[in-house]
Amino acid sequence: MDLIKGVFDWVNEKQPYPYIVIGEAVETPSNAHDRFGSEVLETLHIWDQNRGFATSLTIAARVLQVLDHTPLTIEGHVHRWTRFVSLQTLKDPEPPGDIRHVPMTFRVGTEVAPA
Repeated sequence: MDLIKGVFDWVNEKQPYPYIVIGEAVETPSNAHDRFGSEVLETLHIWDQNRGFATSLTIAARVLQVLDHTPLTIEGHVHRWTRFVSLQTLKDPEPPGDIRHVPMTFRVGTEVAPA
């Protein structure tokens, strides 16, 4: 948290940079004969206001370190794995051209917790 101003699922237009937005998710079933499971493809969006990507990529490296192959607590589910899928660097083409956007995607495998 020392690298960012917060993690949000909705951002006020005046939110100071840098920050992370919890973005789109796609869930698909991953059932087995004796249990219900799912895989979720989750995108996190890093937003920064700089002319280069150094800060954004430093934040991305920290997010990767925190999430990839790390056990998670998910209410009602048993976490099986979290894997990094992709990262992309994007520049805002509008002047002054100092907005950086780095979407990161992770795949998370879970099973429904036994009752």
